[in-house]
Amino acid sequence: MTRSPGTGRPEIVLGVGGGIAAYKACELLRRFTESGHAVTVAPTASALQFVGEATWAALSGRRASHTVWQDAHEVPHVRIGQHADLVVVAPATADVLARAAHGRADDLLTNTLLTARCPVVFAPAMHTEMWEHPATRDNVALLRSRGAVVIEPASGRLTGTDTGKGRLPDPAEIFAVCRRVLARGERAGEQDLAGRHVVISAGGTREPLDPVRFLGNHSSGKQGYALARTAVARGARVTLVAANTALPDPAGATVVPVSTTGELSRAVTEAAAGADVVVMAAAVADFRPVHVATGKIKKRDGVEPEPIALERNPDILAGLAARREDRPPVVVGFAAETDDVLASGRAKLARKGCDLLVVNEVGGGRAFGTEDNEAVVLDTRGGERHVPRGPKEDLADAVWDAVVAEPALS
Repeated sequence: MTRSPGTGRPEIVLGVGGGIAAYKACELLRRFTESGHAVTVAPTASALQFVGEATWAALSGRRASHTVWQDAHEVPHVRIGQHADLVVVAPATADVLARAAHGRADDLLTNTLLTARCPVVFAPAMHTEMWEHPATRDNVALLRSRGAVVIEPASGRLTGTDTGKGRLPDPAEIFAVCRRVLARGERAGEQDLAGRHVVISAGGTREPLDPVRFLGNHSSGKQGYALARTAVARGARVTLVAANTALPDPAGATVVPVSTTGELSRAVTEAAAGADVVVMAAAVADFRPVHVATGKIKKRDGVEPEPIALERNPDILAGLAARREDRPPVVVGFAAETDDVLASGRAKLARKGCDLLVVNEVGGGRAFGTEDNEAVVLDTRGGERHVPRGPKEDLADAVWDAVVAEPALS
């Protein structure tokens, strides 16, 4: 990895396109600088209509320019790209995407994109009609075919009163994707999930007892969200079915919120049609109450509560794996175990009929709600990938490594 001359810090180029979302790039810049990266900002001339050079200079500690003529003796249009470890463009407007796709070199940013040999991430932001236009879609496809990560924009409020797909993803989530791209190093340009549609379930389902109470579990959804972020960083189209999480939407993922196991089953089944990979990382309730009280179950002095009768929920993972005609090529399950981890995992892999099973030991501060995880990834050929304790994104990358290695996906 290239390091900033004199500082030893990773070199980031932040390109800023001329859209109203340019002000959000200030937060992205702050996240890079506060985490120890050296950042050169390359705004377009239009971007400077929204946020001026003084702001970029103050936040980055470096001069920001859109022209190749400033400090021309240092040949910035070549040098900046050559020294970069990552180029991220946020917001990437339709104009920037078009110029990047067709090799234009009419300002500092587009020159930098041509000279950079490091990973490149684009975070688009524009009106829905512009994002959906065939010209933009073709430009995005071309950039992705060259190994660039083009994050899907979010849906929400746009300029004025308009709403729709085209909103810049949350800067914190763009930063998370960029961190994963950087962490992959030389492998970042491989984009081994490009063109693949992956469906991920995350969080924990809840089964209502009455209008107030429910049966649930401790799952935070963090591992599923890490799987989504890493899949985006590897070029996948991601659908995330999220059960009762309190996490920001991962940049580039389409998020489908659900609550109960039945809702999760329907959402995953619908999303899995035509998908390449389904990863069931959610903690799904095995049982649900036979009867749900219409009013709050109240405590009465001297009266013991009625026992709560339970019935089984459908086995979503086994159901997905058992399908024949519309079964995704690769189905991945998760198993949280408390003892005999590997033996229990092997038995579950055979029983469920999935292609891979991620087995982790829970309890004692492990797995649920933590920022790190450790696990073993089992396959049907007897293989075991031991993933030591570390950030949940590391386990996520190990899962995708195993997925890519599956014969059905080759």
